[in-house]
Amino acid sequence: MLIVGTIFMALPPVVFLLYVCFNYYVAGRRSVCIVVLGDIGRSPRMQYHAISFLKSGFTVDMVGYSGSEVQAELKNNDNMTLHYMKELPSCLKGCPRLVSYMVKVVWQCVTMAAALLLMPKCGHILVQNPPCIPTFLVAVVTCWLRGARLVIDWHNYGYTIMGLSLGYTQPIVRLAKWYERLFGRFSSENICVTRAMQEDLQTNWGIRSSVMYDRPPEMFHTTPLNDRHQLFVCLSQQYPAFRPLSGEISNDETAFTVANGNGDSGSDSYYIQTRPALLVSSTSWTEDEDFGVLLSALEDYEATLSDGQSPDLPKLVCVITGKGPLKEFYREAIESRSWKHIAFCLPWLTPEDYPLLLGSADLGICLHKSSSGLDLPMKVVDMFGCGLPVCAIHFNCLNELVQHNENGLVFKDSSDLSKCFKDLLHGFPNHCKQLDKFRENLATFKSSRWHENWSRTVLPLFDDTVTHKRD
Repeated sequence: MLIVGTIFMALPPVVFLLYVCFNYYVAGRRSVCIVVLGDIGRSPRMQYHAISFLKSGFTVDMVGYSGSEVQAELKNNDNMTLHYMKELPSCLKGCPRLVSYMVKVVWQCVTMAAALLLMPKCGHILVQNPPCIPTFLVAVVTCWLRGARLVIDWHNYGYTIMGLSLGYTQPIVRLAKWYERLFGRFSSENICVTRAMQEDLQTNWGIRSSVMYDRPPEMFHTTPLNDRHQLFVCLSQQYPAFRPLSGEISNDETAFTVANGNGDSGSDSYYIQTRPALLVSSTSWTEDEDFGVLLSALEDYEATLSDGQSPDLPKLVCVITGKGPLKEFYREAIESRSWKHIAFCLPWLTPEDYPLLLGSADLGICLHKSSSGLDLPMKVVDMFGCGLPVCAIHFNCLNELVQHNENGLVFKDSSDLSKCFKDLLHGFPNHCKQLDKFRENLATFKSSRWHENWSRTVLPLFDDTVTHKRD
């Protein structure tokens, strides 16, 4: 009886120990926590990671801030949990800049550590970089405590973005670079977005990485004409640029399209022959994108149309989507000018409407100028996925994505960009041979989608059953 009683009393601790081992070393192998020190809804690449993990049978947790709507595939999924961190209390934001920054870092350390340590399973932690402060430190310590593997997805370098606003010679920027280099080496695996970054990480940081090029998911495709009309009707409710010449809101007519019938989804729509060209750009409204270049180019285009120098050029509707700190600055700059032939729209679109807009546009514009010269603009990937040709500003390694005169045009300044507009849109909408050629050349790019590329490149880093071969 004594032996039986001893065994009975010992069972609960043994069972608990076995559960812990299973939780962390067995079940944890098929679980991943994705850390985004920012608005999760505005981090598309990390959301795409999450969707692919779910498709591959992983349990996924995401840690970050709320704000924007997340992708539909991440909602109401039993294997997906979103953990929203609390923002810094407003009472702590009125301190001097340096003090406020230090308080914010401490607050983020505490809230992030709490989220990561209280999760039931965490076999892998996938961190988005930038930002790396304080993400790297918290993730390294958490992985050590929980026996998890740290994987870093290098989108760019955090210290180079900080250097844009503060200057690269500032002590705090040099400290940030040292911190990023030091803690980046604690990762088990690394992913990066270009071969140029892969080489730089290896040569200058001593970090080996696999290249995972951004590729568009299936939602990015050319939008059918009836769906375009419905989108334009919805946008016209709020934005006058999409309304017909009468200025009236109508279900039957927009600035671009007319519906035969009742204007419902069953109607056949067609384009107005004299419609404006639809230009689209997306941005986070930060220092690494100078929209003054676009405004100067459009001013020149406006002058050309006002002078009657080129009657074969169309009017323009320029849509710039996104949220960010410089949005109001540029909104005021746009409104301070007199525009007769160009209309602007600065919306924030839902994850469902954004691909529809790209698939409805005539030309994409990218003003992303990499702070490191080593990353690529994801917005161009989305545009290419929709078969949308792009004019992109030049920087190092851009040719890994945009090939000049093949799938778009590369420009260096506002006069270059204005010339691109005039060359590409001359004879619009029926006689734009260069635009048509670019669209044809994008067919191969459109055939390569995110999950297929992810399964070859990223899945082997997390799945013990797959043999990993680094690029």
